[in-house]
Amino acid sequence: MAYTRGNLAVKEKQAERSYPSQRYRETTKVVTRRSSLPVREKLLYMMTVLFCVAVMGGLLWQNVSLYNIKRQMFNLNTDIQTMNAEVKELTIQKEKLEEQIPQKAAELGYVQPEVEGFHVKVPAGTQENNGLGDGNETDSTADGVATAKK
Repeated sequence: MAYTRGNLAVKEKQAERSYPSQRYRETTKVVTRRSSLPVREKLLYMMTVLFCVAVMGGLLWQNVSLYNIKRQMFNLNTDIQTMNAEVKELTIQKEKLEEQIPQKAAELGYVQPEVEGFHVKVPAGTQENNGLGDGNETDSTADGVATAKK
């Protein structure tokens, strides 16, 4: 008996074999179908992939935030360096201008006082010690100008 398409119970066809005019041969191809995955297994695979993507997204988010913080630190350091250089230039400029103060004052007609201290004009008629402590030395003149000495 011949094995025909997976069935041994089929009789051979004698009539077809008797004709030698047939020049082709019947061939059969075995097709195996893969069964589809069950729904639970598909969900398990999908959840695993989603979990991996979530973990990678979290790591990427952390790296981005760290990069931003490092970039801000670098920018602040460069800003600090430029400001320090600017402060140095301004202090040099300040010292140069302080050296020019006596010359400019002389050009404008200012003179240095001969007596150290400061002058306070006291109105005439009040010679009392208004709130001044006993430790302050004051000289008063006839025109009502008091000079405090250090």
